Amino acid sequence: QVQLVESGGGLVQAGGSLRLACEASGRTFSSYAMGWFRQAPGKEREFVAAISRSGEATRYAVAVKGRFTISRDNPKNTMYLQMNSLEPDDAAVYYCAADPRPLSFVVVTSFEYDFWGQGTRVTVSS
Repeated sequence: QVQLVESGGGLVQAGGSLRLACEASGRTFSSYAMGWFRQAPGKEREFVAAISRSGEATRYAVAVKGRFTISRDNPKNTMYLQMNSLEPDDAAVYYCAADPRPLSFVVVTSFEYDFWGQGTRVTVSS
């Protein structure tokens, strides 16, 4: 079992930056593949970025590639999402998720994640 708490959301102007954090408690953080998802009003939850257990492998959604960077600090039990050049379409509630399966690597599908945080809201003004 792991508990996830996101932070770092807020209001930012288009073109600005935010860094989200996801702090984990409970079972060893480094045993989880991790990911970020987002959900805008009236839309389904969508994949944003994912990272392997050690952090050596990452994947990004096409919409954010080149603007967002996912990373993790295992000794600090924390994952990050650096978001640059934010656009109004990036506005959403951002969720972090953890996948405990031993054979998972970089996971991009939401149904494969067992644990979710409560979300942090990102608002982008144009």
